[in-house]
Amino acid sequence: MKLPTVILAAIAVISAPAFAATSAEEAKQLGTTLTEFGAIKAGNKEGTIPAYTGGLIKAPAGYKPDSGFWADPYKDEKPLFRIDAKNAGQYADQLSEGQKVLLKKYPTYYIDIYPSHRTAAFPEKVLKATVRNATGCKTLKENLAVDVACRGGLPFPIPKNGYEVMWNLQLAYAGELGTTTESSKSWVVDSSGTVTLTAEQSTVQEKPYYQTSTLDRDPMMFSRAFAVTKAPVRRAGEASGLLDFLDPVDKPRRAWSYTPGQRRVKLAPEFSYDTPVASQGGVTLFDELFLFGGKMDRFDFKLVGKKEMYIPYNGYKYYFGCSETEQLKARHVNPECERHELHRVWVVEATLKPGQRHVYSKRVYYIDEDANNAGMFDAYDQSNTLYRSSFISFIQLYDVMVPYAVKNSLYDFNKGMYALLNDSLTKGYQIPKEIRSEREQNAEAIVARFSAR
Repeated sequence: MKLPTVILAAIAVISAPAFAATSAEEAKQLGTTLTEFGAIKAGNKEGTIPAYTGGLIKAPAGYKPDSGFWADPYKDEKPLFRIDAKNAGQYADQLSEGQKVLLKKYPTYYIDIYPSHRTAAFPEKVLKATVRNATGCKTLKENLAVDVACRGGLPFPIPKNGYEVMWNLQLAYAGELGTTTESSKSWVVDSSGTVTLTAEQSTVQEKPYYQTSTLDRDPMMFSRAFAVTKAPVRRAGEASGLLDFLDPVDKPRRAWSYTPGQRRVKLAPEFSYDTPVASQGGVTLFDELFLFGGKMDRFDFKLVGKKEMYIPYNGYKYYFGCSETEQLKARHVNPECERHELHRVWVVEATLKPGQRHVYSKRVYYIDEDANNAGMFDAYDQSNTLYRSSFISFIQLYDVMVPYAVKNSLYDFNKGMYALLNDSLTKGYQIPKEIRSEREQNAEAIVARFSAR
């Protein structure tokens, strides 16, 4: 049975005035017909999307705490069916344009569809703060900023426009303590099939937005990420950092870089918008890290609605089960390593504003309604031709109740190449034991701490 293109009946809020705040009556849906974080609680009528029952909070057999690796709770499941070039038309309504191009362009690519599991789960205090935010949180400065009072929970569980969905993406819960990696690798595979390791880095990622009990944090800061390069040798010791704020109009992104030859930290305001990310081979842009990041002033973000789509999901095998050589094929990621499921996604169309500059004219985002930090996007060049597509896979860190989405692939269809990013297969992902002080998180301290390893 063909599924509906856009689900509107259960999310009537979409037809409300674009900038209207969520009313107390609308907010009563949270925890009843909607989850506390705004997803439709019921499954779909076909039964191919299950009802939400609280997410995955119990570790499966074989999980080793503090190992940096999360055992796959669905390792024994088999695909329900496979989508390839021959039958893609049958499922076209649930596929992104990027998925369709991959299936059409590369005969070796396919998409295995597995049973859907709504595994995203959040700590109780995050859920309570999200429900509170529903009626109290608001955007400022033509949607470019968020009220600092929104800290601690998803800001817009019942979003009214595309900007609010994108703020939910940027402020999605990723754990109070953040994550670190000893070995996060980025690979680029060029049009000839040659694989290049563009960077191996030690990284720190955290969301101070959720660190509400820490007094020394800047209350305006919502995210920061640092990376110190270990390989290739010619770039070893280089470091960079990104700090983002709830009001990027008055407090723009603060980015910095460090090179061993100069032995000093320098501000790097160019680390934004469509500047290519050097450590990722220049295939990705700074404002498309983790689907999107940065100030939203160059595009108009229109909320289209919700839609059922096949997206990368519960990708434990993708994160931990395929070797470095196994996961990289000549034209695309090894589809045997990927897992796709049917989920509802928010659809947001971003169109370049008149007079603004960017390599893209339009991007279409598909963002998971449960985790708010996973999904995919299609990006179009100035002739409205599909240029790039990105896919970020999600796993639930069940022992710490963290929906986690960092490993992703990005395809450049103009150049016939792709990148596999944030791969920590060799040493896994670590959860810090405690929140570090501001003094320990400044640029100089980060460089000294990681360079000493």
